[in-house]
Amino acid sequence: MARATSRRTVLGAAIAVAAGAGALSSSAAAADHPAAPAVAGRTSCFVDNRFWSSYTDWRRGTPDGTRAPAGRRSGVVIARPAGAARYTDPHTGRTESWEYGTWTSPVHRPRVPATEVVASWNARTPPGTWLQVELAGTYSDGTATPWFVMGRWAAGDEDIKRTSVDDQTDGRATIWTDTFSVDDPASGLRLTSYRLRLTLYRRPGTRLTPTVRRLGAMASDVPDRFTVPASEPGPARELAVPRYSQNIHIGRYPEYDNGGEAWCSPTSSQMIIEYWGRRPRAEDLAWVDPAYDDPQVCHAARQTFDHQYDGCGNWPFNAAYAATYPGMNAVVTRLSSLTDLERLVRAGIPAITSQSFLEKELTGAGYGTAGHLMTVIGFTPDGDVIANDPASPANDAVRRVYRRREWENIWLRTKRYNASGRVVSGTGGVCYLYWPERPSPAQRRALAALGIH
Repeated sequence: MARATSRRTVLGAAIAVAAGAGALSSSAAAADHPAAPAVAGRTSCFVDNRFWSSYTDWRRGTPDGTRAPAGRRSGVVIARPAGAARYTDPHTGRTESWEYGTWTSPVHRPRVPATEVVASWNARTPPGTWLQVELAGTYSDGTATPWFVMGRWAAGDEDIKRTSVDDQTDGRATIWTDTFSVDDPASGLRLTSYRLRLTLYRRPGTRLTPTVRRLGAMASDVPDRFTVPASEPGPARELAVPRYSQNIHIGRYPEYDNGGEAWCSPTSSQMIIEYWGRRPRAEDLAWVDPAYDDPQVCHAARQTFDHQYDGCGNWPFNAAYAATYPGMNAVVTRLSSLTDLERLVRAGIPAITSQSFLEKELTGAGYGTAGHLMTVIGFTPDGDVIANDPASPANDAVRRVYRRREWENIWLRTKRYNASGRVVSGTGGVCYLYWPERPSPAQRRALAALGIH
């Protein structure tokens, strides 16, 4: 039987073990300027997106050794370094000195105070450079968090090993791989504001620099729920997205999350990257055994691998990988309903969704999973979900049609029962969205309805 697990046991399941909470509850952090009121049927009162990506955005932040050149697609780069630091890579033991500069966002205040925040970024990191993203905020009782590391990242893996950072907590919130999460949402404690700090690193004495073109976060406070209300189907549409199976890669490159059996996230990412007309170059794939079909999937697994998490399912690392391709944008967010997803698909934007379920809960899947990514590419005239499911035995078996009501519930719920009858968490509508630098007007409107610009 095909295995679908990504070895991401869905953040909230870890919270349930650690805090006895059992639910993936989240809240949104709002903007450095007053947020526009939610528009009924268009934006969720549980989710808030704020991304800095324009020259005006970068000018609102605080640079120290960085600048943002004016231009059509501005980004933060190292100017005159603010200083130098030594970094010991925990995965290689190698210690090196790096010059650095920082950019700190304005304070962002949520429409709805948050229980969870997931940061994401779009960047180019030439060899000899890397970056770090941190988050700090203020709780609803007026106390402050420390600075939490949300990721240390480079597009390649020769200079540093990209990594999340474990064991970060202030006793009130914890970083679970890629997600800031309040430990006890039932207490009423929420994050009412946050800032992001970006640190760019380069080898001393060079003119190299990372370029960060998008930085931001999705913050949310999704209510605990085992079921969600049924939505009404919208118009049918199916997008022509390439189909790749993770399972044909089982046993290949086990150093990257045990091989293909756990590659649902990078396989899904690669499908959408190629839908937008991007592919790795021949030289990028030169390390892959030429006997392997679909070497670009192996490449995606290597380029999304988190050396601390020991897996390819780090959400922001997948988005960052997608954005390494020319002219691509990518974010991690949550959607509030299938209606949101239908709007995106009608505009020509597929989505990568995260869900967990028992085999009996999703007719036709043929497996159960504690955490799995698949690509939603369309809807049938009856409103059923058309998905490219990488947990399939071959590429020609990847396209699946799943019952709308079943799929809607397993994706949007925050609580579920596992095979042992224990209450664990669901993902509450998490997805990755990838789109081109110059979207169509319809695509721009669909994204803007979610607060993504």
